[in-house]
Amino acid sequence: MIRRTLAGVATFGLSVLTLRALSERGAHRLLDAPRVRPGEEALGPALDALGGEVVRIRSRDGLRLSARWLPGESDDTGWRRDPHEAIVLLHGYTGSIAPDLVEYGPFLRRTAGVLGLDFRGHGGSDAARTTFGLHEVEDVAGALAWLGSRGVTCVALVGSSMGGITAIASVVVLGDGVLGSADHLPDDPDGPRPELRPRIVAIVADSVASSVVVPVATRLPGPAPTFLAERLFDAAARTLGADPRATDPIKMVGLVDPVPLLLIHGEADTTVPAADARRLAAAAGPSAQHWMVPGAGHAGAHASEPVTYETRVTDLLRAAFADWRTAVPIIGDPGPATVPIVPAPPIDPALPVED
Repeated sequence: MIRRTLAGVATFGLSVLTLRALSERGAHRLLDAPRVRPGEEALGPALDALGGEVVRIRSRDGLRLSARWLPGESDDTGWRRDPHEAIVLLHGYTGSIAPDLVEYGPFLRRTAGVLGLDFRGHGGSDAARTTFGLHEVEDVAGALAWLGSRGVTCVALVGSSMGGITAIASVVVLGDGVLGSADHLPDDPDGPRPELRPRIVAIVADSVASSVVVPVATRLPGPAPTFLAERLFDAAARTLGADPRATDPIKMVGLVDPVPLLLIHGEADTTVPAADARRLAAAAGPSAQHWMVPGAGHAGAHASEPVTYETRVTDLLRAAFADWRTAVPIIGDPGPATVPIVPAPPIDPALPVED
């Protein structure tokens, strides 16, 4: 009896060690996202047609990031664009911003200029681990700094999948810009005045899961995919020294209010099931809208319903920008012309610019 018990304990111990070793290996693969998606090289002519400017910016923690700036374009709707407004476009796990710029850039830029950002470890940006929004918030901070230094006073964040996770986390972690800093009292005239940063006035988040575990678990085979996905993130947290699950959308989405938030999801999404999307929407605040798109897969709502998609997103963004233009400043708030921003580190003028 004792011998059998010891044998069972030994087998269990071996299984635990094996699982840990496999989790460590899987976590390294998970954190090293492919820089480009298959077929991205064919997007060159479409990017050239968009025009704009390829730029280099700094993340708040010092990484060099690649981005493309698309100036706004006029349309025949009578919308008056303001050069002090911009949209930051954020992509999903794997690949560069190029596919999203080609798909969403043409209609977004009719509302405001668009800054399409390659996250760390993606596209032309510096090598770094992919953290599913945890550290990518620092990339958004760098984008805000770059825009703020060029006179932009308010922005909207538009992201799909991991980009949507990062957009939600950015408002909570960085703040929407109402206060200059977390420890600065808005009615304290003697407090330190931080540098300029744009106000975040709206978010569009497409195909966002309640937790970063969900889209990993749905891709794993076997009888216990969620258990295995959690072990992968346990290992990822050990590798990073920080847990990507700390900024899970289910923990953050309720804190976005009162910033307007549009959650978009495909009913046929198998990566982030519709039930999970509804769970996230139920946790959102009163400033959130939720649109479920019949028949659309993961990040496929625009392709499935392009006219309705563009109308709903455009209406939300323009309403948010219009409200900002007419907003009465909060007591102690410096107002639209001097909204605080966290500055990016200086950029090396010799840094190469890609065409």
